[in-house]
Amino acid sequence: MTSLLGIDLAWKGCNNTTAASIAAINRNTIHIEEVHSSITNWSNIINIINKIQLIMGIAIDAPLIVINLSGQRSCEIELSRKYGARGASCHATNLTLYPNPDSVNLSQELMKYDFEHLNRNGKFQIECYLHPALIEIFALPERLQYKKGKINVRRLGQCKLSELIRSLERSSVLRLTLSKETQQLLNQEYILSLRGQALKQNEDALDSIICAYIAGLFYVGSDFNVFGSISDGYIFVPKVKCI
Repeated sequence: MTSLLGIDLAWKGCNNTTAASIAAINRNTIHIEEVHSSITNWSNIINIINKIQLIMGIAIDAPLIVINLSGQRSCEIELSRKYGARGASCHATNLTLYPNPDSVNLSQELMKYDFEHLNRNGKFQIECYLHPALIEIFALPERLQYKKGKINVRRLGQCKLSELIRSLERSSVLRLTLSKETQQLLNQEYILSLRGQALKQNEDALDSIICAYIAGLFYVGSDFNVFGSISDGYIFVPKVKCI
């Protein structure tokens, strides 16, 4: 069975952890098999790839191509024009703010394993950005608030995100199922008990599940927009209501 990865990558791995979801896809169903939520080094992603058979694609929530020394990438400016009014603008990414970024190093290493950017005819890697992706997948009027704010705001936001993820089990576009081991991450009683680093790691885990789902949408050929280009940086956003 074909496997996909969804990665919520820490932009500065020395300060934060990375989460990765391993998924199996068969026709129009994607099944989340495992979620690793405390990865401390991007090189551990390569270790996961080496252990899993038949990985065809990877979606990563982090900038994979960065060549500008200052300001924003063109793709970030372009995407912000479309989604800024809905609260889903991009932060600036450049080599001054992020010299030698882990995300670029990971992307370049993936190229050695034949994961080509936006490749429709083989192994692929894609850069995604979750705020506009969630807006499109769930037809939301604006950005879902779950990443910032007071602890109760973040907890309730994660609970809402968990509801949305669970609703994808009914999707006629791409059905999402979860292993018994990963269902706990979406349990609202569990989410409401979290604080500090545990709450952040659960957020990352949920994000990685969405990344895996985005990889699945690309794999099955759903509609999408690409902002920017492979030459100077791009962002993939699905263009399909899934539920």
